[in-house]
Amino acid sequence: MKILLYSMNFAPELAGIGKYSGEMADWLHARGHEVRVIAAPPFFPHWAVFEGHSAWAYRKSEHNGITVWRAPTWVPAQPRALARVAHLFSFMVSSMPLLLAQARWKPDLVFVVEPPLLCAPAALLFSKMLGIKSWLHIQDHEVDAAFSLGHLRGAGVRRVALSLERWLLSRFSRVSSISAAMLDKARDKGIGEGRLVLFPNWVDVSAIRPTTDTPDTANAAGGYRTELGIPRDAVVVLYAGSLGTKQGIELLAEAAGLLADQPDIHFVICGNGPSRDPLMSACAGLERVHFLDLQPAERLNELLGMADVHVLPQRADAADLVMPSKLAGMFASAKAVIATAHPGTELGNAVAQRGLVVPPGDAAALANAIAQLAHSPALREALGAAGRAFAQAELDQNAILSRFEQELVRCVADRGTTTPSPLHESQP
Repeated sequence: MKILLYSMNFAPELAGIGKYSGEMADWLHARGHEVRVIAAPPFFPHWAVFEGHSAWAYRKSEHNGITVWRAPTWVPAQPRALARVAHLFSFMVSSMPLLLAQARWKPDLVFVVEPPLLCAPAALLFSKMLGIKSWLHIQDHEVDAAFSLGHLRGAGVRRVALSLERWLLSRFSRVSSISAAMLDKARDKGIGEGRLVLFPNWVDVSAIRPTTDTPDTANAAGGYRTELGIPRDAVVVLYAGSLGTKQGIELLAEAAGLLADQPDIHFVICGNGPSRDPLMSACAGLERVHFLDLQPAERLNELLGMADVHVLPQRADAADLVMPSKLAGMFASAKAVIATAHPGTELGNAVAQRGLVVPPGDAAALANAIAQLAHSPALREALGAAGRAFAQAELDQNAILSRFEQELVRCVADRGTTTPSPLHESQP
C-alpha cells in the first residue's frame, strides 16, 4: 500500500507529534508499505529551524528508506496568535506544490495530521483529484484550543472557524483522534460513526522501562542526578516536555516555592518552548529547581527513570481538547504521576488509578500531592507499578500500530459499506 504522510511536524528524534509521525512512518515502512512524507523543517519545541535544515528552501532527504520532502516554512521566534497563523499558512502554501507533485506516484491514501488543520483543504482536493482515500488524524483540536486559550477571539470568528472545520472534517474518508473524549468532540461536530477511529498515542515499552538507579551504571538515572548535583537520596519531581501555553507550566514554579522549605525535594524541568524564560524567571532564587534543555532520544529512558514523581500540569480550558502524549512514557517508566485535571476529563480518568489528580491551577493542591508522594515511597512504588502495567497492556506500540494498519487496509478497500473498529478497546 502507498501512504502519503502529510504532517507538518516530522522529527523522529524528538518527542511529541513529530516523534509519533516518525515512528508510525518507520513502522509502516518496515511492514512493507511504501511511505512518503511531506513536512516542515524541524523547529519544535525551540521555535527555531534546526541546524542542517533550511526555513527558506525545499529539501529532499531519506529517513530509514523513507523519502521526506521539507517545505520552506516561516518560523516566528515568538509564536503569538497572529504569528502562529502566519506560520501555519506559510507551510500550507509552500507544501502544496510538493503535495501535487505526488500525483504521478498516486498513493492509495493521504494521511493528514492536525495540527495544522490548514492543510486539510489541499489534502482533500488532492484525494478527490486522484480518487484516493483521505484520513485526518487529530492530535489537538486546535480550533477549539485556540479560542479556549485566548489565541483567537470573537463570537463571529468562532462561528465561522467552527463551521469551516465541520465542513472539512465531514469530507474525509476517516477521522481519528487519540482519546475517547477527543473522538467525542469530533462526533459532536457531525462526523458519522462509520468514519471515526480511535487511534491513541503509544509507547515502546521495551525502550521505556523501569531503570536501576545506580550512578556507576552507564544508563542509570544516577547520571542525571550527578550532572545536576542532586543527592542520591533526594526525591526528584520531573516535568519533561514542551514548555508552551497549553501546559499551565507556571504552576510548577508556584509549587516549588511552596515546597522550598523541604530540602529533600528537587524539581527538574526539562524542555524548551515559549514559556521557558518566564518560568526560569519565576524560579529564580529556588536553588532546588533545575532546568535541562530538550534531551536526545537515546537518553529518554534515563531521563524518565531519574524521576521519583512525574508531574503533568494542564490548563483547565485545554481539557479534552488535547491529550498529553508524554503520559504514555511516564506510565511506562513505572514512576508515580501527578496530573492537574478535573474529575471526569480524559486526563483525570487516565491518571486516577495510577497516580494523583489535583485541580488545575491549584498550586497548593499540587504541592500537597508532591509532599504526600515524597514521604510515601510505598505509595509511589504502587502507583508506578500500576502505570507500568497499564502501559504494557494498553499502550504498547506494536499492538496499537498493528490495529492501525488493519484500519488503513479497511479504509483503502472500503466502498462505503464497512465500519471502522476501535484501535483501543478498553479505556483508562
